[in-house]
Amino acid sequence: MAEIRILDVVDEASFGRIPPCADPRFDHRTCDYWEDPDRGSKRSRPEWLRPASEPRGRPEPADANPFRPTKPAWRENPFAPPAERPSLAWLAEEATEPAVNPFAPRRPAPAAPPTGPRKLGLLGRGLGVFGSYAKVLLVDDEPAAYAQFGPLSAYPRALRVRELYPQLPDSPLPAVITCIAVTKAARRRGLARRLVEAVCADLAGRGFAAVEAYPEVGAKPDETSAATPAFWVGCGFRVVVDDPHFPVVRRELG
Repeated sequence: MAEIRILDVVDEASFGRIPPCADPRFDHRTCDYWEDPDRGSKRSRPEWLRPASEPRGRPEPADANPFRPTKPAWRENPFAPPAERPSLAWLAEEATEPAVNPFAPRRPAPAAPPTGPRKLGLLGRGLGVFGSYAKVLLVDDEPAAYAQFGPLSAYPRALRVRELYPQLPDSPLPAVITCIAVTKAARRRGLARRLVEAVCADLAGRGFAAVEAYPEVGAKPDETSAATPAFWVGCGFRVVVDDPHFPVVRRELG
């Protein structure tokens, strides 16, 4: 019997277990389609897999321009004590910790390394507050399925879809599953459904009352990240917005 294990993506080691997309033109490891509603893409971008600290080009020597003005010191007043320096910590917190369900328990976790791949940084934005944003299902230690999820505030494209339908409840805000995918070799074995069940159980444990997904009608199986309405109905979701182009499915968690 095959051994099935589900792994949270929280660091570079687990990030490296994300399976390839069925269509090689796309890559889960470089997709920012849901995070960036205007310029997001599902396309494979190998340059995103380089560590953030790796140089992108030939660095200019420090003395290449002897007439270059030096940057002013942070404090304009050299006599001001260090305590007077304005703090920008709140900016970092706002950029990296999206709003989450206030009733969800806080689960401390290490932040994603700042020098890792760009997508790992996106997946690690809420580690210290929310927890993991992705899971990988392994069959006999081979990656077979992938799911991306999280609080609604982490995925602006999902927020934009919801804005189309004022009839959707604003409170409590749901968690969302933005991606569910299985490798071609592992299809038709119920693995995607099993992974969705694990995600839903996890989200319920984090205090969410509901979860939504935004499937694609008419998309080719190898090109969609959000499956089909029929798939979600089979996972216990119900169609709450039966739009021919941008439907919404929802499952209450309890």
